Amino acid sequence: MTVLSFAHFVQGPAAAQHLADLGADVVTVEPPGGSWERRVGSGGIRLAGRSVTHLSVNRNKRSISVDLKHPDALRVLRPLLERADVVLENYRDGALDRLGLGYEAVREIKPDIIYASATGWGSRGPMAGRPGVDLLVQARTGLIDATGDHHTAAGTPVVDHHGAALLAMGVLAAYARKLATGEGTRVESSLLGAGLDLQAESLALYYSGRRTHADLERPVELACWSIDAPYGVYRLRDASVVLAISGPMDHLGEALGSPELAGYEERDEYVKMLQTVLSGLTYAEFASRLAPRGFWFERVATYDDLATDPQVVAEGLLTEFEVDSAQATVVRHPVRYDGKLPGVRTPPAELGEHTVDLLRNAGFSSSEVSGFLAAGVVFAPGSGS
Repeated sequence: MTVLSFAHFVQGPAAAQHLADLGADVVTVEPPGGSWERRVGSGGIRLAGRSVTHLSVNRNKRSISVDLKHPDALRVLRPLLERADVVLENYRDGALDRLGLGYEAVREIKPDIIYASATGWGSRGPMAGRPGVDLLVQARTGLIDATGDHHTAAGTPVVDHHGAALLAMGVLAAYARKLATGEGTRVESSLLGAGLDLQAESLALYYSGRRTHADLERPVELACWSIDAPYGVYRLRDASVVLAISGPMDHLGEALGSPELAGYEERDEYVKMLQTVLSGLTYAEFASRLAPRGFWFERVATYDDLATDPQVVAEGLLTEFEVDSAQATVVRHPVRYDGKLPGVRTPPAELGEHTVDLLRNAGFSSSEVSGFLAAGVVFAPGSGS
């Protein structure tokens, strides 16, 4: 599969990275100044002068830098479009249309193209075309309201990353269709859809069960409105733990040496009493009482714990690659194929690193490529453009 990725921020680049991890030839098309995640990145956090956001979502790709507003941009891109299976983009609605790179224009060049677009709110309705980022979608989809006790956002952009996986899934489905029928597909995903999909079970329970907003109210310890106590997060003397159990818990009281926990039917009072009991225990004491009885629990880890977590290490889910003399640590592609995780074939490319090679392979002569560079249509490292 050959992919031209007109993507920036996180959702689009991460989707293209999923495809690149699986072996697709992904060419990311960036403006002369570089995409947002390369130039800025989250929090301005950098390693060896490079944005770590860029390093996290752009491995295994090639980079061509094109000024899409230049009158010769389409001349440069046309042979690449003719060879592509997929165009993947997450520009604001209408932006690529104005540049002559919208769906209908690309389909004129490549009738069987898979044209995959990721937006914030979708392409229909009153929100179409408005800017949509992870936090806005967490708010609009009720995720913030359903999380925590005081309208708490997720601690990481979960909607962006779920949206990326859904977009990659859509591309793969369209590619399977193309292999079977020879037809292209218009693929559309949105952060709005991703935010709702993250809550598929919860929303089905809420609407189909005819619940009201009052049903979402619960003690801060409980992790989910739809699962019975004590399913949640509790504080010990020296740690926090989660209990992934629910239902009648007489045997939990026995394990903790607190028979007064037995027989409580009022949820909120039960949770309050349980928290009081647990706050007097260390993690070692807690684990020694619950582990032999087969209770499901885990200590709440910090990011500092993950790199040496024996299960994370055994699964090989973190990996490193060199960035100049420094080591970048990133999350690997999370799915195994015949027992193996896809690796980092190439680290994230320098801006325009493959511009010259891609244009030469597309059939342009050396003099034509030099002319494009001199005119500022394209950029390559060391070209002065």
